Amino acid sequence: MSSTPETRQRGHQVVIIGAGIVGCSLADELTARGWTDVTVLEQGPLPAPGGSTSHAPGLVFQTSPSKTLTAFARYTVEKFNSLQVDGVPCFDPVGGLELATTPERLADLHRRAGYAASWGVRGEIVSAARCKELWPLLDESIVLGGFHTPDDGLARALLAARAQTARAESRGARFLDRHTVTGIEQQDGRVTAVVTDRGTFPADHVVSAAGFWGPVIGRMAGVDIPLQPLAHQYAKTRPLAELAAAAQEAEKPILRFQDRDLYFREHTDRIGIGSYAHRPLPVDPFAVPGYDAARAYDMEMPSSYPFTEEDWAPSWDDCRRLLPALGEAGIEEGFNGVFSFTPDGMPVLGESRRLRGFWLAEAVWVTHSAGVAKAVAEWMVDGRASVDLHECDLTRFEDAQRSPAYVCERGSQQFVEVYDVLHPLQPMERPRPLRVSPFYARQQELGAYFLEGGGWERPHWYEANAPLVDTTGGVPERDAWSARYWSPIAAAEARATREKVALYDMTPLRRLEVTGPGALGFLHRMTTNNLRKKPGAVTYTLLLDERGGIRSDLTVARLGADRFQVGANSPADLDWLARHAPDDVHIRDITSGTCCIGVWGPLARDLVQPLTRDDFSHEGFGYFRAKETYLGHVPVTAMRLSYVGELGWELYTTADLGLRLWDTLWEAGRAHDVIAAGRSAFNSLRLEKGYRAWGVDMTDEHDPYEAGVGFAVRMDKEFVGREALDSAAAPARRLTPLLLDDPAAVVLGKEPVYAPTAGTGGAPAGYVTSASYGYTLGRCIAYAWLPALPAGTGVHIEYFGEKVPATVAEEPLFDPKMTRIRR
Repeated sequence: MSSTPETRQRGHQVVIIGAGIVGCSLADELTARGWTDVTVLEQGPLPAPGGSTSHAPGLVFQTSPSKTLTAFARYTVEKFNSLQVDGVPCFDPVGGLELATTPERLADLHRRAGYAASWGVRGEIVSAARCKELWPLLDESIVLGGFHTPDDGLARALLAARAQTARAESRGARFLDRHTVTGIEQQDGRVTAVVTDRGTFPADHVVSAAGFWGPVIGRMAGVDIPLQPLAHQYAKTRPLAELAAAAQEAEKPILRFQDRDLYFREHTDRIGIGSYAHRPLPVDPFAVPGYDAARAYDMEMPSSYPFTEEDWAPSWDDCRRLLPALGEAGIEEGFNGVFSFTPDGMPVLGESRRLRGFWLAEAVWVTHSAGVAKAVAEWMVDGRASVDLHECDLTRFEDAQRSPAYVCERGSQQFVEVYDVLHPLQPMERPRPLRVSPFYARQQELGAYFLEGGGWERPHWYEANAPLVDTTGGVPERDAWSARYWSPIAAAEARATREKVALYDMTPLRRLEVTGPGALGFLHRMTTNNLRKKPGAVTYTLLLDERGGIRSDLTVARLGADRFQVGANSPADLDWLARHAPDDVHIRDITSGTCCIGVWGPLARDLVQPLTRDDFSHEGFGYFRAKETYLGHVPVTAMRLSYVGELGWELYTTADLGLRLWDTLWEAGRAHDVIAAGRSAFNSLRLEKGYRAWGVDMTDEHDPYEAGVGFAVRMDKEFVGREALDSAAAPARRLTPLLLDDPAAVVLGKEPVYAPTAGTGGAPAGYVTSASYGYTLGRCIAYAWLPALPAGTGVHIEYFGEKVPATVAEEPLFDPKMTRIRR
C-alpha cells in the first residue's frame, strides 16, 4: 500500500480539498511531518463550512470488529484529548454505554467486549443496575445489561478542526474558504493543479477530503469514488427538568440503544437523539446545494436537510420507552444530516493509479478522522502507514462493485445495518447473484449454500452431501452463533477430501497474466523467492513493502520464457505491480475470463490421469509444477498445488469452457465417489495444514519470519523490502497455532487470547486471526498473534465472555512430512 518511489521523489506542494475534520486533521499531520506547502480549499465559510463535520453529534465509540478502524478511533481520542481552543477541550471523555434489551444483543455486547480487549480498548460488561447508575433516566426494567467503555466520549469536531487548523497554519499551511473547486488539471497521467472559481492552485499532490461531495471531485479528476451520501435523523428535546441542574454540556456516557437503532447524548439540559431506524434516504452528491444556495432554501447548511416527521414517529415511541422522562418533553428541533457510506462501510483511502498524485481520504466519520489523517499523511510522506490499510484501500472494490446502482444499494444497506447484530460470515442480500463461475448451474443442482465475497457467489457446502454426514456424533453440536452459516455437511466434505476426492470452485481467486521481455526480472525483483526457474515451475512467494511488511502472498507459475500466471489476493496486488512495472512488462487481470477447479484428495490422480495423455505421475508431474495440456476436450493449465493438504491440481481454463471442464471431471469422478466441496471444508483443511490467509492471518503489519512464511524468502537476492528484513530483530511475536482443549468448543476469530505472560496486568497477550474446526483432528484450530510461546503452553481464548482453554501446538498440525501431497 505504499506509494511508488517516483511519487515520493516529486515535490510536496499539496492541495487538500475540504476543510472539514478530515482535511484539517490531514493538514496538521502533513505539516507536522515537514510538508508545509499545504493549501486547504473550502467552498463554504470557515470555521463551519457546512459539511458533515458542521453538524456531527461527535460520538466516538472506539470499538469495532475492524482492528484498523479501532486503531483510527483510538488515535482520534488520544489526539483530540490533547487539543483545546480558548480553554475549551476538544474531547469530553464521558465514556460510552451500549445497552442490551434482548438476549441476542447482550451476547453481542460480550462479543464486542472481546473486540475491545483484542484491540486494546478499556471496557467491561455491566449489569442493568450499573447501567441505571450511569444513566439514571433509564427504565432499568427493560435493560438486561450493557457494555461500558470509560475512554469513549464526545468530540467537539468544529473545535478540533480549528485547533488543528491553527497548528497547521503556524507551520506554513494556508486555509482558503469560499473557493469552489471547478476542475482538476492533469498532464501525462499526473495531477498538476486544482482549478477554483477564484483561481488555479498548482499541486504535486491533491487530496480529496470533500466528504459527501467526494464523487463530485472524483468526476472532475476522472477517478471513481464509490461513496453514497445518506441523510440521518438527529433531534434535540426540549429542556428536561431532570437535567436542569446540569453544569456541563455532557456528564453521562454517550448512550446506544442499538436494539432500536438509536443513540443519545446530552446537550446540557437537553438530550440529542440520533436514529438509524428510518428508511434509507439517499442523497445525490451532484444535487447538494452550495452553502449560500442551501441558506436560500432555508437549510441551515448544505449537509442539513429538513427533518422528516413521518420517519421520526416510531423512533420517538422507542425513545420514551427507554427514557420515560422524555414523555412530556417533546422535540424542540431536528434535521436530517447527510454523511457518507461505502458498499462495505469502510473509508476510501489512497492514491489513484489512474491519476498519480490524486489521493482520497473519503467516507470518514469524526470517530476515525484523526487516525485516518495520520495514516494518509504517513502514506504520503513515508510511503506506507503504520497500520494495515487493506480494508480501506481505494483499489479494494472490483469493477462490478463500482456501478452507481451497486454503490447506492449497498451503501443504503450499510445504513440499515449500522446497529444490527451481524455475523462475520453474513453476506449482503442484494444485489445477488452478481458474479458467478461457469459452474453455477451445476452447483445449484447440487444444493450449494452460497455466501458472497468480492461480488462472487461462493459455495460453502452442498446439500447433496447431506447423506455423507456422520450421524453417530462425530461432529459436536455448536452454539447458536457459531452454527450460523455453517453445516455439519462441511465435516463430511472435509472427510471426503481426505479419504477420496473432491472438486472445489477456485474461480474467485485472482489471476494475473504477466508477460514481456522484462517479466522475469521484474517479478524476481518484486518478490521474495527465487523465480529464476525453468518454464513449468510454480513458486510460492511474497510481495513486501519497503519496510518488510507482507503486502500479499502470490503463487507464480512460469508458463513460458516471458509469460507468467500469478495467483494474487486483491485488486491492490494488480495496482502495486502495475505501479512498478517497466515499459517492457505487461500485466493483465484475467480472472473474469478464466475459471479454476481444485481437484484434491488421495484419488485425484486416479480421476485426472485417464483424461489426458500427459504423465500426471509424481515423477512426471512433481509438486509445484505446471503443465499446459488437455483434459478430454478442454485445454487446461494444470498446476500441482494443494491448499488443503492433499494430492491434487488446480485446473484452469477459459470461462467459455468451464462448464465442460466441470462436467468432464464430474463424469470421470463418478467411479471414485467424487463430490463437490465448499469453502467451509476448504478453510478447515487449510488450517490443519497451517496455510496462511493474507489479509486475515498476516498483513503489512507483519514480516515473513514472525508470520511463519520465512521459507518463501531468499536473502541471497535483491527484492523490495530486503534491506528492512536484513536489519530486522528476532521476532518478539509469532503467528501461533492453538488447539482448543475441549473437542466441543469453537471460536470464530478476533477473540482475545490470554497467556501466562508476566507483566500483562490482565490484558490479553494477543488475538485470534483465523479459526475453524479441524475435522481430521477433532479439535477447533485457532491461529493467533502471540508472544513466542513454547508448544504445550496453556492459554485461554475469551469467547462471549467465557474463557476457553487452548494449548499452543506444533505446526503443521496435519501430515508434517507432506507425504499426502507429494505422493
